[in-house]
Amino acid sequence: MSQTASTTPAPLGAPASPATTATNPWLVLAVLCLGFFMILLDITIVNIALPSMILSLGATVDEVLWVINAYVLVYAVLLITAGRLGDMWGQKRMFVAGLTIFTVSSGLCAISHDVGQLVAARVLQGLGGAVMTPQTLAILTSVFPPERRGAAFGTWSGVAGLASVAGPALGGIIVTHLSWNWIFFLNLPLGIITVVMALAFIPNTRTGRSHSLDVVGVLLATVGLFGIVFGLIEAQRYQWGEVAFGIGIWHCLGGGAVLLVLWVMWERRQPEPMVPHQLFKNRNYILMNWVGAAMSFGMLGLFFPITIYLQSALRMNPLDAGLTMMPMSIGSMLIAPFAGRLADRVGGKYILMSGLLIYSVAMGIIVAIAGPASPGALFLLPFTLGGVGLGLIFAPLATIAMREVTVVMAGAASGFMNTTRQIGSVLGSAVAGAVLEGQLAAALREQSSAAAAQVPEALRSQFVAGFTGLSSDGTDLGRVRDIATFLPPGLPVETLEQLQALAQQVFASAFVDAMRPTLTVSVLLLAVSAVSCAFIRRRRAEPVPLHPGQRPG
Repeated sequence: MSQTASTTPAPLGAPASPATTATNPWLVLAVLCLGFFMILLDITIVNIALPSMILSLGATVDEVLWVINAYVLVYAVLLITAGRLGDMWGQKRMFVAGLTIFTVSSGLCAISHDVGQLVAARVLQGLGGAVMTPQTLAILTSVFPPERRGAAFGTWSGVAGLASVAGPALGGIIVTHLSWNWIFFLNLPLGIITVVMALAFIPNTRTGRSHSLDVVGVLLATVGLFGIVFGLIEAQRYQWGEVAFGIGIWHCLGGGAVLLVLWVMWERRQPEPMVPHQLFKNRNYILMNWVGAAMSFGMLGLFFPITIYLQSALRMNPLDAGLTMMPMSIGSMLIAPFAGRLADRVGGKYILMSGLLIYSVAMGIIVAIAGPASPGALFLLPFTLGGVGLGLIFAPLATIAMREVTVVMAGAASGFMNTTRQIGSVLGSAVAGAVLEGQLAAALREQSSAAAAQVPEALRSQFVAGFTGLSSDGTDLGRVRDIATFLPPGLPVETLEQLQALAQQVFASAFVDAMRPTLTVSVLLLAVSAVSCAFIRRRRAEPVPLHPGQRPG
């Protein structure tokens, strides 16, 4: 049976306090983790299924990439608004609504017969995910007292880390043994179970304070974020040039930035802005937004090239690639709850700093040891170490960010923080793609020209030309493996096999050469974010909450 929180308004400047509820907060945490797991899993699991979708739906690479981009675009753009709506209408109500939309749209994704239907269903999924996500952190802030919040965030973060990294492995298993449709069918029973549990166990965390929605602010923020996120997602596809009707990527980015500046100026004049002004006076909250964005940039900037490297350069199948990275998710899942409890006891500053440094060192090791023919076992230690680092990051980051946030601002604070992290993720993918694309073009020219000495003289020019314009996302690798498509017909089978092996070697060597500087960008940013944690303000003693009607002494 649903339990109801106290409706006594919390003072605007008071620290967040747990909702008065008979519901076990750990049961609430379990429900929230189930919902959050579904959202994050769908961001990564779809990547593995893209080749199957291309064949099944008869879609082009550009069309099927929007299966990912449509979800990310809608999800990132609506988080701030959804967080504010949670403050207005209640986090439980918004969580259940978002989860219902997400579950129904997952079924629509699974039964889609063409790429247009699938993209439309993914737009609805992104809407459901955006409505649901800010509510999780806000509800946790309400139902857990400050001294136990780190442990809760640790468990929540462990599940989030597991979902983010486990997607490739689970997706590989499903696509290999079933079909791509089942990655969406999987959400149906999970979603129904979670909706029922949410209705039964999540308390009503509304504070009793009335809120209003700033419609102009919503429009400015939504359109501004859309311009920036769309520009970053599509920058590589359009080579940072024109998209349509004379509008280019830089117009999208510049226009989005201008609208967000206007949004900030507008919000400063509003009595109840979408993101309360008090949040920007909280040094730790602002600092954790920066660290969260840098962390997301680093994760996507690392995962994007590494995933392609494992499958395209080392020629692992999706399942083996996912299993190779699995130690990271296991390490993160196991360490995060302990890191959260430790943050409750001693504070999260040095735990967070250590996690960022450990993770950057682990990824630096991968940069150093990755080669064109490295065995998968070689990466066991750095991926495990990276998981330990991730496990030490998420819980302290959330604990420090939300420590001084009031209940009435929890939804807005969560929405804004999730937005900055999504912007960091999209920016990380865009920068990694751009750097990798430029580095790979030069490396392919160099490697193919060097390898041409092993090719019969009459075939050298065609061999080198076959590597011109290859995509950095690995989608053109089939052209390398089927080298007969750009060589003269009638060559002996033995000659073709030798040339195909040489072509694979050229691509793998060039990709490693291009990947190293790409990964280095993310590693350096992670190291900088670790150093910035030195400016975290030490935890202050929590004030004793007042009884109803009691005045400060």
